[in-house]
Amino acid sequence: MADTITAKELMSQKNDFVIIDVRELDEIDGGKIEASVHMPLGLSIRNAKKKQIEDLRDKKICTYCGTGYRGNIAADELVKEGFNAITLEGGYLSWTQS
Repeated sequence: MADTITAKELMSQKNDFVIIDVRELDEIDGGKIEASVHMPLGLSIRNAKKKQIEDLRDKKICTYCGTGYRGNIAADELVKEGFNAITLEGGYLSWTQS
């Protein structure tokens, strides 16, 4: 399992991360974290494996989805590919409740 960060911690450290929203396009209608990059789960994994996001290799990445499950998968896969990635504990739901 990937390391996690709480919504409160991420809010205070937001500028230190590239935040990747791994939800599907239709899920974003309900809102998103400002300045996050939309890259659905499957695409984020493929991009990492195919070396298409190498510009993020030296950055701290935080992934998130709706409730945390897919965000965790994304961060875990990114870590396996050598990225410095964590996930937002509780996903976007926790962000909206903070």
